[in-house]
Amino acid sequence: MFEITSYLGLFLAAFGAASLLPMQSEAVLVAMLLSGKYLASTLLLVATLGNVLGSVLNWLLGRSVERLRHKPWFPVSEQKLDKARQFYLRYGRWSLLLSWVPIIGDPLTMIAGVMGEPLWRFVLIVTLAKGARYLALAALTLGWT
Repeated sequence: MFEITSYLGLFLAAFGAASLLPMQSEAVLVAMLLSGKYLASTLLLVATLGNVLGSVLNWLLGRSVERLRHKPWFPVSEQKLDKARQFYLRYGRWSLLLSWVPIIGDPLTMIAGVMGEPLWRFVLIVTLAKGARYLALAALTLGWT
């Protein structure tokens, strides 16, 4: 039971970190990797899945941004939205390879929705980027060469 709740905790941390909430899934992943109690491959899968699904939530918000951006609870300022939109216009879908980067990654995933990026392509690119980030973190943590 403890193992399942631990994986759920990692999933929720990764999901939250991909949303616009200020959360860190990397610390949770590293701690779980260092504990030696969990399969690294399962941890990578859970963290990547949670992080990608959090980004899909951002994409869905992006699809609804015109209706929601004037709400007081909307988490992104108009200025940040415009900056991300210009970045996406300049670099296109390949900018999603930076979706794992703190501060700019979350708005990029939302802007992809605003700009009408097809969900299948969005998920493919974001999964590649976020999975590679977690894989690199695991390699550094566990000393894989």
